[in-house]
Amino acid sequence: MRRTTLAAALSAAVALTAAVAMPTAEAAPHGALRPVLNSAKPLPPTLPMTAPPVNRSLAPGVTLSTLTFGKKNADDFWTVHVYLPADPSGPLGKAALELGPRATADRVADALRQQGFVPRVEEVRSPAYADLPAGTLGWTVRVGGYAERADATAQLAKVKAAGFTGDTRYTAQDGTDLKAPQKVFVLRVDFSRFKGNVGTEFGPTLHGTEPATELIKDANALAGINGQWFYNDAPGGLFVRDGKVLASATQGRGAILLTDGGRDVRVDALTAHLTLRTPRGAIEEIDGVNRIPGDVWNCGGVGGDTPTEKPQHDFECTDPSELVQFTPEWGAPPTGAGAEVVLDKDQEVVALNSSRGATVPPGGSTLQAIGDTADWLVDHVRVGDRLGVTTRVNDSYGRPVPLTPDTTIMQVGPTLVRHGKVSVNAMADGIIRSGADQSFTYDWTNRSNPRSMMGVDDQGRLMLVVVDGRQAGYSEGLSIAHTADLMRQLGAREALNLDGGGSSVMVTAGDGVINRPSDSSGERSLGDAWVIKP
Repeated sequence: MRRTTLAAALSAAVALTAAVAMPTAEAAPHGALRPVLNSAKPLPPTLPMTAPPVNRSLAPGVTLSTLTFGKKNADDFWTVHVYLPADPSGPLGKAALELGPRATADRVADALRQQGFVPRVEEVRSPAYADLPAGTLGWTVRVGGYAERADATAQLAKVKAAGFTGDTRYTAQDGTDLKAPQKVFVLRVDFSRFKGNVGTEFGPTLHGTEPATELIKDANALAGINGQWFYNDAPGGLFVRDGKVLASATQGRGAILLTDGGRDVRVDALTAHLTLRTPRGAIEEIDGVNRIPGDVWNCGGVGGDTPTEKPQHDFECTDPSELVQFTPEWGAPPTGAGAEVVLDKDQEVVALNSSRGATVPPGGSTLQAIGDTADWLVDHVRVGDRLGVTTRVNDSYGRPVPLTPDTTIMQVGPTLVRHGKVSVNAMADGIIRSGADQSFTYDWTNRSNPRSMMGVDDQGRLMLVVVDGRQAGYSEGLSIAHTADLMRQLGAREALNLDGGGSSVMVTAGDGVINRPSDSSGERSLGDAWVIKP
């Protein structure tokens, strides 16, 4: 198939010019990062557009575009993916790794041949990222090739009966084919014509989830997409709304920063620190905001995380000694052993409790402590004390990020486009799993998945983007590397990855869900969402 770049499609389809912008030399909006384009270097790879774009105006300055890329390739097929043992000499009947060292893959392949199967040992390459060179991620073992998933499932049953473990895979979702079919939905907000704003929305309480359709309805919004990943039914990562910190940072992960209702947009990696100071000069760092004490999803806390203090996406770290702040937005705080102080709206201690779970006063907060920190709290805080809680957020250059009343920050990641160039901070963001088992990296980062993204183009227009995935022959989804390529192709000057997978959803007030979420049950309940309000 002849590959048609988006630039070529633009010249052939004038209607798309209002919805999809390519890089221009126009000045960046005040406060935004100016793109750096070097024509001497090759542009990122492009997805081939295979159908005319469908554009629709939702309001003056708000355009919804549906884009179709690629097409089903007759060479794609279903196959049996055989798992490898973590211990190279471990039992094959309990193997759980999707890829591993070449020697382990060869051992599994030899064992399959002895049972009469014809396996393939395939190398999985990791692309180059901003903070990691390209290289071999590992080796997989596969058996057979089938036009229908049912046939691959039947072969998988035989493989399991012979003493192996595994699953089925569709080769178009291996994350390497730019020409695989994709359905892409793009909301562009042109603030030169749109007088509303873009912000965030969550349910009645931060601790709880709601479908995107309900969040859009409750916000009286025109449209929106999903936002952060969520753990224990609450957002994971730094979340700032109206200048107030509502959720803890994962130190050094990517984030998108909006001010002035979305008219100023930045993408950067952020750190955040909250410090408690007593009237007698005692100081303690607050480990988190609005999350279960001791349970550090994605790791990357401020100290004491086990097994690592580095970001590790979708990985649960623990910390037995923590101080966590709860605000009224959370709802009913968790209960349990430890200690807590209750602060009124003036930061004065109105109660010091020997267990956790008190109601948060209006405008106030509670500070829950577990482990050694509970002892510190009891020793250093008294009823009637006026405590000082300071917040410091810094960008990747160490500069302070002002938390003004119009500041919205959502830390998700990884970064996709910075200064007009593809820039994925894979290692620093924790989407490359540490250790020998790279199954998560392979599945989440390298393979194709539904994705949601957010960014700003060269004309200062905000972009909310959803790519459907895991739907063979309709839309396969994208790897993280190709997600970055797509956002740059769509004209992004700055772009960030949002929560994805079954959470990827785009909703309009008039249509409800307009994409095809990958869960068989339809749209998921979400921790929060981005909304476009008139």
